[in-house]
Amino acid sequence: MAHILVAYASKKGSTTEIAQAIGKELEASGHIVDVADMGTVTSLTGYNAVVIGTPMYMGKMMSDAGKFVRRHYKGLEKLPVAGFIVSLAPVTKDPVDREYAQKALRASLAPLQPVAETVFAGRLDPSKLSWFQNWMIKKAKSPIGDFRDWTAIAAWARELPGKMKV
Repeated sequence: MAHILVAYASKKGSTTEIAQAIGKELEASGHIVDVADMGTVTSLTGYNAVVIGTPMYMGKMMSDAGKFVRRHYKGLEKLPVAGFIVSLAPVTKDPVDREYAQKALRASLAPLQPVAETVFAGRLDPSKLSWFQNWMIKKAKSPIGDFRDWTAIAAWARELPGKMKV
């Protein structure tokens, strides 16, 4: 039984809910799991593995993941790390969009070499956006709705202990 941290950043709550779902799957497989906003994590002492999750908004990564990696690099380099990004890239089905999201995730986790990484489809709720953000999504013809695939999220989480060797 391992002690696993699922650290996430989120603006509108979608990434929070995905992190919580990953935590539940890891707990169901017998591990002790803490799911926490990465800004509140002060130490990695006692953890055997870390999962880092971050969203992408309008083609831009939240800077929190990179800051988290820099702040905790000495501890992270000794632990198995997995990462996920939440984006609308999987919804568009454009491989260029998906690769862009994957590259952004790798860049935010660098120089760490994650044992697993993925891109999950997120949720775009216009009621949670500013006037300008709504204008931008209309202009870009962004898909609107909740596109999270809870089955895929659970399946990825169930594979993590084996990939992390915990």
